[in-house]
Amino acid sequence: MNAYIFPGQGAQFVGMGKDLYDQSEKARELFEKANEILGFRITDVMFEGTPEDLVQTNVTQPAIFLHSVILATVLGDDFKPEMVAGHSLGEFSALVAAGALSFEDGLRLVAARANAMQKACELQPSTMAAILGLDDFIVEDVCQRASAVVVTANYNCPGQLVISGSIEGVDEACEKLLAAGAKRALKLKVGGAFHSPLMESARVELEAAIVATEIIKPVCPIYQNIDAKPYTDPAVIKQNLIAQLTGAVRWTQTVKHMLEDGATSFTEVGPGNVLQGLVKKVDRAVVTQSAALPQ
Repeated sequence: MNAYIFPGQGAQFVGMGKDLYDQSEKARELFEKANEILGFRITDVMFEGTPEDLVQTNVTQPAIFLHSVILATVLGDDFKPEMVAGHSLGEFSALVAAGALSFEDGLRLVAARANAMQKACELQPSTMAAILGLDDFIVEDVCQRASAVVVTANYNCPGQLVISGSIEGVDEACEKLLAAGAKRALKLKVGGAFHSPLMESARVELEAAIVATEIIKPVCPIYQNIDAKPYTDPAVIKQNLIAQLTGAVRWTQTVKHMLEDGATSFTEVGPGNVLQGLVKKVDRAVVTQSAALPQ
């Protein structure tokens, strides 16, 4: 069984999606529709912008979503998902690709999510850091004991967690985690503390948009970030999407559950190959690949 996985923020690169736009009339239609919905030509930034332009949250998130969803659409009959998952933002791409959300509604939600997160970032200086080489429970324990806000935000693969919180909290945790034996504690170049309690204002804002959006039963189970379990019930999917902004991305657990449920290969749909690397660190033997345009 093949699992389709969809990347999140950080996978972007200048030129992303240009091949789709050039080679597929359907892709061009969807990209132009996206320009209309967003109110600016995101294609210009994606295809010819600077890395600095593309890294802005209100651009990055819709750009990655568009690349992933339009690629899945252009694959046509070659895209027949039996299970899907997305890393953070990628969960929205997965829902559209699996038929639970319309393209238009998915894009509007992603744009609302990006803007809400950007506003939350501006409320309080905050950051994230990658912690390499420690067991999960050690990282969790250090974060729980910190004197300022810091939590485990991304369980990316065994031995690689991302922590998120106030600058003071992350700095304190990094120092203690290095002392506890971490190979590295690397501050990330991000706008704020994603997947932490500091995103609460964004969660409240996005909740209203998600509640008002129609989500139907997907064609296959979606393994959601909040607890790494598969869901098809639209009401539960909505609640999990709302919880996602302040909850952890349990990617290691997601991959393990997909393997337990019969996944024999993983196809990454969207820019880059970051998720394939993370899957390989969970199970070195599993087959991974990037989705490609039909020849």
